[in-house]
Amino acid sequence: MSTDEIRAIELLNRVSYGRVATSMRAMPFVAPARHVVVDGRVLLRMHEGLGYHRACNGSVVAYGADNFGSGAEHIWSVQFSGTARVVEPTGEERAAFGPEPELVDGEPFVPVYMRIEPQFVTVHALDYPSETRSPRPAARSVRRHLHHVA
Repeated sequence: MSTDEIRAIELLNRVSYGRVATSMRAMPFVAPARHVVVDGRVLLRMHEGLGYHRACNGSVVAYGADNFGSGAEHIWSVQFSGTARVVEPTGEERAAFGPEPELVDGEPFVPVYMRIEPQFVTVHALDYPSETRSPRPAARSVRRHLHHVA
């Protein structure tokens, strides 16, 4: 594994949920999913009742997660792109996901699991240095940087 892939996995392990994206009937869609990382591969748990796993199975997908809403000073986003396959996880893998939701959109949750074999991994980091203090709020300057690693 490259340094970038190791960093992406480290970051992905800091959050529990992300979004999987692919297309269904030639239309793009994004769906929430719970994830764990096992042996450098992303394992997803989704609700079977929505049917998104059927569009993802055997297709190239992108799975992204981030800490955008965390309030952290250092903001990051990771994306794993590769082929997804519906799988039956081991008991240990199931346990790593933790408790299941009771309902999804008012329906009982039925889990389905997919594994992504990553072909591309990207890491984005947004750095927001401390604002320089000045007597007038309008005069503050904030530098923003976006770093892309692929």
